[in-house]
Amino acid sequence: MLRIGGQRIPFITVLLMLSESAVMIVVLGLATAVRFSPEAPTEAFSTWHNFLRFALVVLVCVLCLYYYDLYDLQRTTRKTLLFLSLLQAFGVACIVLALIYFVQPELSLGRGVAAIAAPVLMVIVFGWRLLVLAGAPFFTRPQRLLVLGTGAAGIALVQELQNRPEFFNVKVLGFLVETPDTPKAAAATAGADSSHGEPGSQIPATATRVISPVADALPGPVVGFATDLKQVVERENVDRVVLSLTERRGRMPIRELLWLKFAGIRVEDAHTAFEHVSGRILLEHLNPSWLIMSDGFDKSRWLIALKRLGDIAIAAVGIVVSAPFMALVALAIWLEDGAPVLFRQERVGCKGKVFQILKFRSMRSNSGDQRSWTVKGDSRITRVGRVIRKTRLDELPQFFNVLRGDMSLVGPRPEQPYFCQILEEQIPYYGQRHCVRPGITGWAQVKYGYGASIEETKRKLEHDLFYIKHMSLTLDLVILFETAKVMLTRRGAN
Repeated sequence: MLRIGGQRIPFITVLLMLSESAVMIVVLGLATAVRFSPEAPTEAFSTWHNFLRFALVVLVCVLCLYYYDLYDLQRTTRKTLLFLSLLQAFGVACIVLALIYFVQPELSLGRGVAAIAAPVLMVIVFGWRLLVLAGAPFFTRPQRLLVLGTGAAGIALVQELQNRPEFFNVKVLGFLVETPDTPKAAAATAGADSSHGEPGSQIPATATRVISPVADALPGPVVGFATDLKQVVERENVDRVVLSLTERRGRMPIRELLWLKFAGIRVEDAHTAFEHVSGRILLEHLNPSWLIMSDGFDKSRWLIALKRLGDIAIAAVGIVVSAPFMALVALAIWLEDGAPVLFRQERVGCKGKVFQILKFRSMRSNSGDQRSWTVKGDSRITRVGRVIRKTRLDELPQFFNVLRGDMSLVGPRPEQPYFCQILEEQIPYYGQRHCVRPGITGWAQVKYGYGASIEETKRKLEHDLFYIKHMSLTLDLVILFETAKVMLTRRGAN
């Protein structure tokens, strides 16, 4: 399965993107033939310049579909919402292409082609979406997954899979509960073992009564005890076993797991599986040994050097390009609430170094103590402040922090020293996020948004640790694309 920065990209997402790109090329070719002549599509691909015209239309359409979350199946489950979102995406694509053609007329496919292609493309893509979503489960054999144990990571993994329709090709068979220590439970286990000889057999009533309190709290069925591992794998034709034992000492079925591994059945830790599906590292019951022994966390000199060069180049260009916007924002702040226009505050950076972060002031100048999280509808925020916080324009002065080396374009968001001290005491591994430069934007910002509590900050840290583990230029580019989408949709800020 394709991955970006360690997170798996679902098969159906790749299928939709590639197939719809092909559909767009075919429809554009047919529209060109109808508008001009049957030989026109062939001539369109005869030169590189002509091919670029078609590629430009496909690129703009795919980007608009992406920015309207049409590759996120969680947001497009309803047919009405899907149709409206497609209508908006293709409408914006037409506007963007019209602007491009106004600036560069030679890139246009010709008059009348868009009028023919747009409605046809809308109908075909909508129908193709419905067909793909309805037939997706039949495209590939579902991977049969079994969870060994009832640990928090295994439960979180199953819940994540259930909430992500794009992972339709993973079928969770259920949980194997850890063998209880009581004599009554041991007798039930023995009874359960004797009943697993035939496919479709059920756990005996005695065993069911023993495990029912555990089963009630699980997001999937209980199919046996941990001691039944080999029998259940053979009976249910399991492809993948996920380890999620609450206690591994003396309870890990080493011989059975070795047999599975050598039989070609995939065996992996629940934290690893959860990380690949969700894009975050679950902190619940996370052992330091997992962080130490897992792949990732590589920071080569080349990566650090290229990342820094990219930061300097983009920040310099960003200052020049955004200068008019910064001037307008500064004027708006001054007109509403007077000076100062900029807001300076101490933040903790790489290796715990404290620096002064720059932002456009979004709160009233007399708002008092800043050592509190911003909440929704916060009365301290000005009218201009609400706009610039939603659009992230208040972050533009941080380009200067990037040039000075205090920050990077992409990384964990820096926090105040006061909060860092509190959070390091209450959240495990919080201090590890200071091993890289903080960023203007980050994986947590585009995937989770604003955190205003200990629990929300914990969730953001899970995303930050994922970014630090898989830090790469590719992942940075993905985050920058997602940041642009967040700015356009104005999600995540308070």
